[in-house]
Amino acid sequence: MSVIILPIRPEHDEAICRIIKQVGTEFGATGDGFGPADDEVQCMSQHYHQSNRSLYLISLLENQVVGGCGIAPFNGNQTICELRKLFLLPHARGQGIGETLVQQCLAYARDWHYENCYLDTLSPMKAAISLYNKLGFDVLDRPLDGAIHHGCDIYMIKSLLKR
Repeated sequence: MSVIILPIRPEHDEAICRIIKQVGTEFGATGDGFGPADDEVQCMSQHYHQSNRSLYLISLLENQVVGGCGIAPFNGNQTICELRKLFLLPHARGQGIGETLVQQCLAYARDWHYENCYLDTLSPMKAAISLYNKLGFDVLDRPLDGAIHHGCDIYMIKSLLKR
């Protein structure tokens, strides 16, 4: 099995959009207030690039896009980034792909000197929450001010200053 992880390119936009929406539907993340409804989902490669201190990685399994994950400034903040849109197709889960995507995103965030990484998710996404706990994310009582995904019910943060 051949897994490749690389920064998103325009030719990956259609596949990752489909995956984000499909997996979002699987976990009830549909409509306003959830990541799959964000405008950027239609053309992810246009929104993630070094000029805005962001990165979206896609994972290819046997040369097919099976998921992705991104990092970007949280609400324009220079010290807090946000882990965004970790979505994997069912057959790509449980193989360490999600962890590799998140680890590479966090490394990118450290390289850009972000101090904290925020995320929001849904309680049915138990495997993702377990991964975030394993990687040192702490649960918050409420979302950070400025969070846009009001449909989410789990909020987490991780200090990037300690390893």
